[in-house]
Amino acid sequence: MFSLIFPGQGSQTIGMGKEFYEKYDLVKDLFNQADKSLGISLSKIILEGPKDQLDLTTNTQPAIFLISYSIFQVMKKIFYIDFDKAKYFAGHSLGEYSALSAANYLNFSDTIKLLKIRGDAMQNAIPKGEGGMLAVLGSEVEIVQSILNENKSEFMVQIANDNSKGQIVLSGRNRDLEKLIQILKSRNIKNVKLPVSAPFHCKLMKNATEIMKYEIEKLNFQDSQNKLISNVTAKEISNKEELKKLLIEQIENKVRWRESVINMINNGVNHFIEIGPGKVLSGLIKRIDKNVKINTINNEDDIKDLKL
Repeated sequence: MFSLIFPGQGSQTIGMGKEFYEKYDLVKDLFNQADKSLGISLSKIILEGPKDQLDLTTNTQPAIFLISYSIFQVMKKIFYIDFDKAKYFAGHSLGEYSALSAANYLNFSDTIKLLKIRGDAMQNAIPKGEGGMLAVLGSEVEIVQSILNENKSEFMVQIANDNSKGQIVLSGRNRDLEKLIQILKSRNIKNVKLPVSAPFHCKLMKNATEIMKYEIEKLNFQDSQNKLISNVTAKEISNKEELKKLLIEQIENKVRWRESVINMINNGVNHFIEIGPGKVLSGLIKRIDKNVKINTINNEDDIKDLKL
């Protein structure tokens, strides 16, 4: 039994999807549709750069979605892969939007416009340079949470991503993260400051939540038979109204990726197919369970090698 999974921010590279863009008209059409929907040349930024433009959250989010969705459509319409047999669709943070669009809950045009707004809202939720993110390596989520609880009167830092065993990402104001770094050092807990310009998935994203609430509630989500796994609950969801609610909550809540993967495995999934740039999620899943089968789909050879 297989699940389709879609990557989040950090997987982007200049030239991603170029092979598909040059070979398939359906991908060119999606790139053109994206440019038209957004009123910018996102395709040029993806294919040619510059990197600092691609790395802007407001561009990164629709760009990664565009590549993931393009590859998904090539697999479906050119290679005739039957995704009706997928047990679940899931994605990490912005990847959840790739999953819901691939699973037919929201059309391509609405999704890419929504991600442009989401990226912009998250980037500008607090003044640039005030917030950041910190990766904690080799520790357990319970240990990290207890440190945060013990020091909540001193600083406010939240778990943003519970990614895998031994990889947890935290968000907060930079001044609070610096205090936490000293505590982690005193306990010999390895940590790395991440090169991001905003503290995603924490209470500092409140302004972004308000914007997304307005945008999501006015959209027409479709009914679908496909089942999603929510970042917020790590559980199965197929009710479109519940989906809207959880997408709004996702902005300020932690991405429960480790639990999501465990729940999918416990419900019979033994094969994960990562569709989109990079192989970040595949690496995380290997750390969660070495026994499951994983395919990463970045190019045409990857599709040809896929066995369901």
